[in-house]
Amino acid sequence: MLLVGALLAGGCAGLSEQNDTANWSAQRLYSEAKSLMSEGGWTQAIQMFETLEARYPYGRYAQQAQLDIAYSHYKLGEPALAIASAERFIRLHPNHPHVDYAYYLKGLVNFNEDLGLLGALSNQDLSERDPKASREAFDTFRELVERFPDSRYAEDARLRMRYLVNALASHDVHVARYYYRRGAYIAAANRAQAVITTYPDAPAQEEALFLMMRSYDALGLTDLRDDADRVLRQNFPNSVYFSGGPPDTRPWWQLW
Repeated sequence: MLLVGALLAGGCAGLSEQNDTANWSAQRLYSEAKSLMSEGGWTQAIQMFETLEARYPYGRYAQQAQLDIAYSHYKLGEPALAIASAERFIRLHPNHPHVDYAYYLKGLVNFNEDLGLLGALSNQDLSERDPKASREAFDTFRELVERFPDSRYAEDARLRMRYLVNALASHDVHVARYYYRRGAYIAAANRAQAVITTYPDAPAQEEALFLMMRSYDALGLTDLRDDADRVLRQNFPNSVYFSGGPPDTRPWWQLW
């Protein structure tokens, strides 16, 4: 009986809340939801925005509510829901004046997805983590700046893209170094080559060229080794790798 009473009480509370807002206009629903957002009541704000969208699905307030729902999910630490909400807005309103914000938010969610509590505490480099979210963030930011070069979010997106390029290039160099240390010289050379062709302006190019040179040398491909050495010296004449600097590219069996 107590359980039934509790369920009935909960249901009545929900009905009461709906009845309280039954005659509210779209503008009032939106204003109340925004107030909840300003107070950090993200869950309640989402519920209010969803009520607004259900009652007034075709107005400008409903469209803005969709964006605010995406942002509220982001603030709640719900990246999948935030991205899904942003993508829904982009799909439904591709020509909306604020669609650039939807792209920016989607990119931002992916950008920050790997920067959680553990990463923050350990100061782990983004380039050492799974790059899937980083690649998706880069692709979204690139679409934003290409479609909306004058957007208020474009400059920040460009800065984040610059960081992501370096992080993704560094990730591929990490992989190339891993292959080299285990004697997989062809795989190491191919991954290093991918850095050269995919990220032509990334600082990680220096190490990628060095790994290519060492991998080709290990394979006995002297012409390719000399080509890589020439390009490395031409582009990085003061490279630390000429004096035996990092990384430690000894085969894995010599590292212990």
